[in-house]
Amino acid sequence: CNGNLHNHGKQSDGSASGNCAKNGIVKEAQQNGWPHVYDKPLVESFEEAPLHVMVFTYLGYGLGTLFGYLRDFLRSCGIEKCNAAIEREEQKDFVPLYQNFENFYTRNLYMRIRDNWNRPICSAPGSRFDVMERVSDDYNWTFRFTGRIIKDVINMGSYNFLGLAASYDESMRTVKDVLEEYGLGVASTRHEMGTLDKHEELENLVAKFLNVEAAMVFGMGFATNSMNIPALVGKGCLILSDELNHASLVLGARLSGATIRIFKHNNMQSLEKLLRDAVIYGQPRIRRAWKKILILVEGIYSMEGSIVRLPQIVALKKKYKAYLYIDEAHSIGSVGPTGRGVVEFFGLDPQDVDVLMGTFTKSFGASGGYIAGRKDLVDYLRVHSHSAVYATSMSPPVAEQIIRSMKFIMGLDGT
Repeated sequence: CNGNLHNHGKQSDGSASGNCAKNGIVKEAQQNGWPHVYDKPLVESFEEAPLHVMVFTYLGYGLGTLFGYLRDFLRSCGIEKCNAAIEREEQKDFVPLYQNFENFYTRNLYMRIRDNWNRPICSAPGSRFDVMERVSDDYNWTFRFTGRIIKDVINMGSYNFLGLAASYDESMRTVKDVLEEYGLGVASTRHEMGTLDKHEELENLVAKFLNVEAAMVFGMGFATNSMNIPALVGKGCLILSDELNHASLVLGARLSGATIRIFKHNNMQSLEKLLRDAVIYGQPRIRRAWKKILILVEGIYSMEGSIVRLPQIVALKKKYKAYLYIDEAHSIGSVGPTGRGVVEFFGLDPQDVDVLMGTFTKSFGASGGYIAGRKDLVDYLRVHSHSAVYATSMSPPVAEQIIRSMKFIMGLDGT
């Protein structure tokens, strides 16, 4: 948007602002009895960096690259010590395990500023936390701790949206009780001895929270996408993925073996063209119809702060008989009148989305993820999901922390 607000007559992708109403989404939402309907055009504005900032940034990268090549030359001559990983002399006749240039940025640029990242903290991740002081004697290649604690550092890197990861009060007693009763971990998969009553309680609560038939929880949010997408689609299927999708969605799509096509971010014309071509032409070469067409989007795109144009996407997926998979990692718990994500934000029926996915690492102050939707979908994943078969179950105290946070958001905790 280059810093300019859109005209209310047009969306950023060129579509008319009345698309939501024209597609029947608002009317349908009202018929479903949802109390909140977002029927305004979605206006987004992204600030463009000033020219002098871009010039100096690229100039800095250029100078850093030149000095990097100079330092690499000095290392090859033995003048400067090389602390980076290098191939062993005994393996000089082997094909290199990694290319030297792949480490160029880390070796010559990142090491100069490495102290700004990966800093161990030693307190709860609230708006301020405590950081362990460290120093380096070899220009940031290694660090040693001094034993001092830097107090009240401003937290700029946490996903603790609602502050529930740092809320230690009487309501935390239930987590302590579960820890003492169940222990730290299950040490088994969901298919063996890893399903506890706490997992079932959490899954029932997630389904109630999202107003869907069933839900399944997983111990890792990233794996929720990367291990479950391959269980839903495979060879002969088509995935239409937003160009700004998270790495977990990208990895899951690649692991599935399905054909992947990318559409421009939040651009309904780009998505509809791909859908139309998929229906008309089918699979390449053989021209058979695709077994499934799955649209992959996020609720809120974390790096841009952009929100998905869900009403238009739902209308397109119904028009072309596709499936919709939405990742609400950054929107569930913090978007919508009662925190139920972008589906509630737009006043849509959760049944309009075939696969609802989200994580517990942001709003709920815990870890793990969920997939929710129709009962037959969830039952299928309980059998075929790699996470259910091979991954260790969610830790019971973590499950209790999610239950505590979700009940708090839903107003079921008695407060």
